[in-house]
Amino acid sequence: MTETAWLTVRTTTDGEEKAQMLARGAVEARLAACAQISAPVRSVYRWQNAVETTEEWEVLFKTTAQRYDELEAHLVAAHDYDTPEIIATPVVRGSARYLAWVTAQTAPPAAL
Repeated sequence: MTETAWLTVRTTTDGEEKAQMLARGAVEARLAACAQISAPVRSVYRWQNAVETTEEWEVLFKTTAQRYDELEAHLVAAHDYDTPEIIATPVVRGSARYLAWVTAQTAPPAAL
């Protein structure tokens, strides 16, 4: 199977300011071309043998597969959760112009 060139990567956090910090940090570091923050979502999950319900903000990053490892490392370092959700989904099709823009915006600084 061929690896896809582009990904959407999602995470959640428990505050709007934290979501904005994660989004801005990844875009400023060119690890994502764009990050979208969704309005609060209700998460229900099991943590430390208890079922929890929490209001969270979802952040969706648009990036390339080439930049994924660095984006994941950045999110782990910047996140305040012990085990943050970081899930990548391949982009199987998309507008050629948009995907070219994602590629250009996530090019490592040395490649510019």
